[in-house]
Formats: sequence, structure tokens, C-alpha cells
Amino acid sequence: MGNQPSSKMKYGPADKPPLSQWIPLSIQHVFAMFGATILVPILTGLSPSTALFTSGTGTLIYIIITKAKVPAYLGSSFAFIPALIAISSSYGMAYAMGGAFVSGIFYTIVAFIIKKSGHAWLGKALPPVVIGSVIVVIGLNLAPTAMGMAMNDSNGNYSLVLLTIASVTLAMTIVMNLFAKGFFSVIPLLVGLLTGYFFTLLMGMVAPAFALISFEGVREAAWFGLPSFAVPKFNLVASVTFIIVSLATICEHLGDTLTISKVVGKDFYKDPGLERTLAGDGVATLWASFWGGPPNTTYGENIGVLALTRVYSVWVTGGAAVFAILLSFFPKFGALIQTIPNPVLGGISMLLFGTIASSGLRTLVDSGVDYEDKRNLTISSVILVIGIGGGVLNFAMGQNMEFSLGGVALATLVGIFLNLILPREVDTH
Repeated sequence: MGNQPSSKMKYGPADKPPLSQWIPLSIQHVFAMFGATILVPILTGLSPSTALFTSGTGTLIYIIITKAKVPAYLGSSFAFIPALIAISSSYGMAYAMGGAFVSGIFYTIVAFIIKKSGHAWLGKALPPVVIGSVIVVIGLNLAPTAMGMAMNDSNGNYSLVLLTIASVTLAMTIVMNLFAKGFFSVIPLLVGLLTGYFFTLLMGMVAPAFALISFEGVREAAWFGLPSFAVPKFNLVASVTFIIVSLATICEHLGDTLTISKVVGKDFYKDPGLERTLAGDGVATLWASFWGGPPNTTYGENIGVLALTRVYSVWVTGGAAVFAILLSFFPKFGALIQTIPNPVLGGISMLLFGTIASSGLRTLVDSGVDYEDKRNLTISSVILVIGIGGGVLNFAMGQNMEFSLGGVALATLVGIFLNLILPREVDTH
């Protein structure tokens, strides 16, 4: 991989900073992951406090499995949002957690196969033309959700006031994302969220009819509490859906691990090995499903913190995990998070979901996918139309059961199928 240790590195993965630096460096990672980690449960109907708990404990699990060699932080995965929403609305959240459990098992199976046979086969089954197109679908699939939160009230009616709040939130997030320096450059989501929140409070003071924030739930919430254990339920649709989405997130994991390797200057594909990093991600997701938390993934926001600070200490990311766990034990804090108005979340999501789609485009561009090649053009075209157009595969499986596969999962499956059956060279004459 040709990674070279950074000459300006302040702390390596095994180094433990003094306590006076350790605590603020860990808190900085908490700020970086916070906005995105709580946004996923809010959008999918899960508990933000539980997401913080499973994010923190999942990161500690990852650290153990990777032998404390990789300074990655695990947070809520955006790639699973469409699957979480679709399965929970059709069957209930317990079945969505069952799907998350199965995806964690699938991760560990793939990790075992990689340990035995290497990872070259994964690139052949899921080339950039498939993965990039699927990531575009994931982002654009969520676009109506973002615009609905930004423009519409709880009854689905358009509101210019709500759109104004969303626009202010979006504007601040964009400004921070493009122009902020230093620490603020890695927390644009959090700054945008806080700006939108206080703007909403201000509007409520100026025009009480537009007050969108109520602190009643915060007053009623207990100061201290423990996360509640959840019991995942299983069915074929949820399991297959989450496994197929996992194909895309596994490739996302490969990219994140490669990026961390380049930032730190160590080849984590070899040591501790891709099989360990993938297994750590999978077991953390499996663990999260037992608590009602969203599936986990390595966080790009925290990779940004590594690059910015040149502090690559696993002690620091582990400290951030402990802080996240501590925050999850205060229900009042979780109740406060849930007072965030929909238009504020909509404003952030307009940029965030678009960024997911754009990262798919970047995958296609960086990988040099040639669209003069009709094969690539065909694969991408079909994936995009099925995924964004809402393609669904339905058929009966007995008297009282129906199998349904759609959206991101169906688009991924069709993309893999086309990649395997279409000839590499097509005679166009």
C-alpha cells in the first residue's frame, strides 16, 4: 500500500497522551461524531441515547477485536437508513433489529472468508461501477425524506416558515463545511444543528404561533437511566434486505480502512488485518441490534479529526467511546436531543444525504469508471432507475406470507447480477 508514517505525527496508535491532553482530545472526537450519530436514530425512530450507548460500546468492541491497533471510531451508519425505515414501517422495529443482527453475522462470515482466501474476490464481485452507483442510490433515496422534513408540517402541509428554518440551518452548515478552520472544520453538522435550533427558539419568541420546541419531555425525563435490552425478531425479508445492503457497506468499510491507513501511515489491511477490522465492525453491529441501536460503521468525520490533529492514539478514540457511553446514561440529555425540530434536521439532511450521493459519484470518478463502455453505462443506468424509481420485487411465499425486496437492496442485487453476467467486452460493430 506504500503508506509512510507521518513525520509530524504527535501520537501513534499505541501511545497514551497525558491526561491533560487525553480528555480534550477524546471530547473532540465526541463532537465530531455526535451530529451524525444522533441523526440516524432520530430519522428512523430509534433512541438517540441508545445510539450513543451502542456507538461507544461498539467502538470498544472494535478496539478489542482489532488488538487496539486501529484508531477508528464507530457511529450510526447512514447506509442502512432506507432499510431501517422500510422494514420497521412494514413489520416493526424488532424485525429491523433482526435484520441488523443478521448483517452483523454476515460481516463476520465475510471476514472469515477474507482470512482464508484474501479480499481480491470482493473487488471482482463488487467493482466500483456497482458500489458507486449503489451509494448514489442510497443518498438520493433519502432526498424526499430530507425535503419533507424541511418543507412540511406534521400533517404534510407545506410551510414557508419551516423551509426558512431549514434554509438557515443548511446555510450555516455549508458555511462551516467550506470555510471553518481548525476544530470547527470537523463539526459542521453540529454547528449547523445548534444554529438551526437557536433560530427556531428565536422564531418562537418573536412569533409564538411558530414555537416548535417543547421542553415538557425533558422535564419529565429521569436524570439517570440505563439502556433497555431489545429482542430482535427475524423474517426472511428483513434478513435478505440487510444482507444485500451490507454488500455496499462492506465496500464502504474497505474504503474507510484504506483511508485510515493512508492518514496514519500504517497498512491496516495487513496488521491487524482486514478480517479483524471487518469482524470488529460486524460484531459491533450485531451487539447494537440487542439494544435497539442502529448498525455501526467506521466514521469519516473522525478520520478527519485524525488527519487534522495528527493524533492517532487508540487511547483517544477509546476515551471518546467512554464519553459517549456516559452521555447515554442521562435520559434528560436524550430527551433534549429529541426536541430538535424536523426542519432543522431537514436542513442538515439536505446537505448530508446529498453528500452521500456525491461520495458515490466520487467513487465512480476516482476509480476511473469508463462510461464510453456500454457495459458500465448499462449497469449504472439500471441500478439508478430501480433504486431511485422505487422498484420492488413482490411474490407470495405461501398462504399468508409475501416476499418483498425493493429500493437499495433490489438495486444492489440487480447490479451484482448484471456485473456477473454481462460480458467484459462487447462487440459494438
